[in-house]
Amino acid sequence: MDESILDIKNIRKDFPILTQTVYGKPLVYLDNAATTQKPLSVIRKIEEVYSTINANIHRGVHHLSQLATESHEEARKTVQHYIHAANSNEVIFTSGATESVNLVASSFCRSQCKPGDEIILTAMEHHANIIPWQIQRDITGIVLKVVPITEKGEIRLEDVEELISSKTKLISLAHVSNVLGTINPVAEIIQLGHNYNIPVMIDAAQSVQHIPIDVQALDCDFLVFSSHKMYGPTGVGILYGKENQLDKLPPYQGGGEMIAHVTFEKTTFNELPFKFEAGTPDYVGSTALAEAIRYIEKLGLENIRKQEDRLLHYATEKLLQIPGMQIIGTSGRKSSVISFLVGGIHPYDMGMLLDHLGIAVRTGHHCAQPLMDALGIEGTIRASFAFYNTEEEIDTLVAGIKRVAGMF
Repeated sequence: MDESILDIKNIRKDFPILTQTVYGKPLVYLDNAATTQKPLSVIRKIEEVYSTINANIHRGVHHLSQLATESHEEARKTVQHYIHAANSNEVIFTSGATESVNLVASSFCRSQCKPGDEIILTAMEHHANIIPWQIQRDITGIVLKVVPITEKGEIRLEDVEELISSKTKLISLAHVSNVLGTINPVAEIIQLGHNYNIPVMIDAAQSVQHIPIDVQALDCDFLVFSSHKMYGPTGVGILYGKENQLDKLPPYQGGGEMIAHVTFEKTTFNELPFKFEAGTPDYVGSTALAEAIRYIEKLGLENIRKQEDRLLHYATEKLLQIPGMQIIGTSGRKSSVISFLVGGIHPYDMGMLLDHLGIAVRTGHHCAQPLMDALGIEGTIRASFAFYNTEEEIDTLVAGIKRVAGMF
């Protein structure tokens, strides 16, 4: 196998948590799809903001408020450039990808849907891209239609098109499945939707840290993701929306900053992006997210992709040598996630025993219970990789699985 272009040994020094021991064993952190670890530059940026420029933004004329405002708005531009948005006012700060989906679901259905109108999802969606639409179904009477998946865990364009009707108002789907690792053909699905004048929203929570994204080239109408899955802090997320699409949506929440003028008789709303940013935003988190993006860009997304692909292929090859191993999700286009079962061992038992060997993996339904139902299983063990992981850690995982399997 070719050597990584990244200096992983030195990169790991940027992540102090990776030097820990768990139950006396070196930590092997393979739960990156749940949240990624944070480099020192991000941790220090949080401390720097609180120590030097902390002040409420946009509303103050004093020096600290001006500095904090500039930092927050520069972070918005950093996100804009990272996803290649046309304008920074198309970048909305939220508390995470979950709130971003809820914002679109609520505002879109309130303004553009009537009873019987349809929203298309897929069988592999995270609960965060299911439940907000179910809530709106109960409020507005919309209908949810679900694209099935193949045995390999893939979506077929013809199955998407078959569900489209004159009542279809929006298609919303994951770019990458958090369970299967499948990279969905989102560009083709967006084009298909637009052929019928249907907007498309992409959940990029599991892709934006692995795959270069150009929202203008994709031509998606909305795109959501979270900071904490891309080496930034928790509590910060992004909603990207085309300006003409965001202009159609009413505000999601009311309060400070999202207003232009308020009387008890009537309120007029602020311009984009502030129309959707009620209250004091997490300006410390946004500044730290920008630092995380700079860290990713310094390494290079293409270099990150190559390293993670190496890990994915290496892990797949090694895991398949374990007796009783069943990998769930075998698409030819995958990101760095492997979900698996071993014989009749319950995922929780495997995960708990691996933890006592210092190995952190995810177990359960991974907030995708409808997918588990479609697969006919209760849950899986999931190993998910970041660029700072190594082949040696994968060897430790394989040895740990063999050791646990030997107990049953």
